[in-house]
Amino acid sequence: MRRFPAGVVIASRDRRSSLLSTLERLEALPEHPPVVVVDNASGDGTPAAVRRAHPGVRVIALAENLGAAARTIGVRALGLPVAAFCDDDSWWAPGSLSLIAELFAARTAQGLVAGRILVGPEERLDPTCAEMAASPLTPRPGQRGPPILGFVACGAAVRSEAFLAVGGFHPRLGVGGEETLLAFDLAARGWELSYVDGVVAHHHPVPGRGRTGREATMLRNRLWSTWLRRPVPAAAAETARALAASRPRPAVRGLCDAARGLGWVCRERDVLPRAVERDVRRLARASA
Repeated sequence: MRRFPAGVVIASRDRRSSLLSTLERLEALPEHPPVVVVDNASGDGTPAAVRRAHPGVRVIALAENLGAAARTIGVRALGLPVAAFCDDDSWWAPGSLSLIAELFAARTAQGLVAGRILVGPEERLDPTCAEMAASPLTPRPGQRGPPILGFVACGAAVRSEAFLAVGGFHPRLGVGGEETLLAFDLAARGWELSYVDGVVAHHHPVPGRGRTGREATMLRNRLWSTWLRRPVPAAAAETARALAASRPRPAVRGLCDAARGLGWVCRERDVLPRAVERDVRRLARASA
């Protein structure tokens, strides 16, 4: 029997209970996707608990917390043409993985598909999805859904070949706004990134479980992604906008953290192709 071409990758840390619940939902899907869990050095016994409760799930227990880069390890281990990401508190709706597999099979240039994310029991639309649905970018002939240059990882799937060719999620970014740099790099290599409303993920974040310092981390990653890939005038303008939109304390912390990475940012700086930079500016104008 031919193996299903898409699987699920989850990076998790210290969220054993919500992860086990998510795995139950994934195992109930009609597609029966292979699942790889990459544990970011949890201290709550997550790897052992998953192995006991879900022996069909492959568990990779890391000795250190690699943040979002753990997903890159998961995609390599999955070894399938398509990898769909979940968080430990998110899962795919029945039929969505089949649609994802069809979308990638139909277009060899498809690098990433972002789906509609419904948040909480009340199934509120994630605001980022509304922005993606309203993308002003012009689709290529035959492209399914609006073109995008950003996404939310817990509701996205990638062509493994494309994802790994650009290095996956950058290991320096941790978790929080890590998607932007990956989107830039996929687009720079000519891959299509699309928002497809028919692909649905559910996200039930645990109340009060926000990560400490997330706002500062997201600002830092926004600045790093900007200065790694955008021309100097555009990067300077984006820095000013980002700082103006941040609260004072996270702004100071995020800016200081970003400044500490100045050396490696300069070494790895690789400006986007002009066509992609034009699309970035067009999206910025539309969201202003």
